[in-house]
Amino acid sequence: MEDGYKLKNTAGKGEGIFTTRAFKAFETVMVGVIEEVLDGNHSHASQIGENKYVYHAGLISKVNHSCDPNCGIKANETGAHNFVAIKDIGDDEEITFDYAMRNYGVDHFPKKCACGSKKCRETITGWKDLPDKRKIEYKGFVAPYLLELNAHHSFTLK
Repeated sequence: MEDGYKLKNTAGKGEGIFTTRAFKAFETVMVGVIEEVLDGNHSHASQIGENKYVYHAGLISKVNHSCDPNCGIKANETGAHNFVAIKDIGDDEEITFDYAMRNYGVDHFPKKCACGSKKCRETITGWKDLPDKRKIEYKGFVAPYLLELNAHHSFTLK
């Protein structure tokens, strides 16, 4: 595929998005386009402000969570979220991100995380519940409003 990714079935997680070519660290993997402004948060909503949620067009809503993701978030000029590679991603590798990178609070998923990574937190959390060490590791790969909310709650990325 020309885009560099496609929808496939995943073992134990339903559907997921997989690369159709390799991506280098810091390369944009998926470009976000806002399809709809929402009334509130839900399982496929992306938070773009303290009380502002949107639904992204295309396959972005199908990208699965991981506590050790290979992509992060960069807001583009429209406010939508682009997915950017945190590290090199190989061909036919599942594209993942940590849901805490875009939503301050997450309460729409099962209590038990199924990502299977060695860094698994056991639950899918939002930014507000993310350990400070992980927030620092994600510097440069999170939605900008999360950092603004942190400033109100006395946390800064050093």
